[in-house]
Amino acid sequence: MRKILMKPKKDARFIDGILLLDKPLGLSSNTALQIVKRLFKARKAGHTGSLDPLASGMLPICLGECTKYSQYLLEADKSYFVKAKLGIRTTTSDAEGEIVSDKPVPTLTHKKVDQLFDTFRGSYDQVPSMYSALKYQGQPLYKLARQGVVVERKSRAITIYQLDVTNIDLDTNIITFIVKCSKGTYVRTLVDDFGELLGCGAHVSELRRLDVSAFREEEMVTLDALEALAEADDLAAMDQLLLPTDITVKHLPKIELSGDMAHYLCLGQPVFVPQLTITGTVRLYSKAGDFLGVGEILDDGRVAPKRLIQQQLTAVS
Repeated sequence: MRKILMKPKKDARFIDGILLLDKPLGLSSNTALQIVKRLFKARKAGHTGSLDPLASGMLPICLGECTKYSQYLLEADKSYFVKAKLGIRTTTSDAEGEIVSDKPVPTLTHKKVDQLFDTFRGSYDQVPSMYSALKYQGQPLYKLARQGVVVERKSRAITIYQLDVTNIDLDTNIITFIVKCSKGTYVRTLVDDFGELLGCGAHVSELRRLDVSAFREEEMVTLDALEALAEADDLAAMDQLLLPTDITVKHLPKIELSGDMAHYLCLGQPVFVPQLTITGTVRLYSKAGDFLGVGEILDDGRVAPKRLIQQQLTAVS
């Protein structure tokens, strides 16, 4: 059994970057976060989108200044490997819930499932599950659901970019598929809706997040590997596992600032960048290649600071 210590050590340090944790089954996202924070002896940490204890896979964990940019990963597309048990519908739409209905499963083929999946491919409005972390009057929906309270939820626009069946096991009534989806998509709701469309009900029996944004499965680090390095007190090797902070905003246009521009911008002042042709949010760098943070192009063409790296602010103060 994994030993979990929640209290940070007194020698907590300033460390920045992002760890692509392969969250194991049985741990909540917050528990996994606290373990990583303790192992790295980090002063500050946050994760970028929860995975249920019954789910495994990619949980990007931001350390230090990287937490300022976690929102960009919260908004990113994600991919999952899913096993769905057909014929049984549950209160939570996963294996943890109580059985609501148990019905015979019709004979299925890959072609039939693929045709039904067409209903969900593309953009549509999805009603979130009551067993989600969304809040209603300050209370997470899952807490209300556990009390037997059901409230009306607003549908949310989502997009299913990919939905491919990989296997159908008629003996166990389990289908497996890969789904790539936009932010705000609830896979358990997708499976429940599919089960209702099929007429027999369904629930998630296994869920693994494969990737987030441009991060891929092979880049993940297990807790076992991390704990082995921590046991050896090899912080240098652990730090090598971290991706740089600016990788969270690689999708934004890049602007390089001169020494004077960087100086005034880090003092909170908008600066004029000659021959600027882009608009919107941008990532900012010094001439030396240091990541300064994120800025916003103003209507008059100047670049205003939006969210900057603390070390850069300290350097100019």
